[in-house]
Amino acid sequence: MGPMSNEPQYGKVGWLDLTVDDAVALRDFYTDVVGWTSEAAPVGDYEDFVMNDEAGNPAAGICHARGNNSGLPPQWLSYVTVRSLEASMNAAKRHGGEVIHGPRDMGSYGILCVLRDPEGAHLALMEPQAKD
Repeated sequence: MGPMSNEPQYGKVGWLDLTVDDAVALRDFYTDVVGWTSEAAPVGDYEDFVMNDEAGNPAAGICHARGNNSGLPPQWLSYVTVRSLEASMNAAKRHGGEVIHGPRDMGSYGILCVLRDPEGAHLALMEPQAKD
């Protein structure tokens, strides 16, 4: 999971990432296809990647399907910023959705979960960490 903007924009996509078995190969694929550059994001004994746009700004993440990311679907996941992850998860369940991952503490970024909606589509939600 990569950086989000400094001021939360609730209800908008705040991050995009892809979790796969071979993040190195896809890092190289998207470097060539899209023109992104990569920055290592250490995770224990391996590295995931923050992919940067031409100006060097974080654009997306490419992650290994290991550790906390095991079991995530191998698709581009959009992370929508919400005010209350708990309220959003409860609403999803009431409307026939399912929380398939999380909630998970992402330290200074906040907490996240991944939902599957009633039609089978996946969406990640992120509640930013409260500012002191």
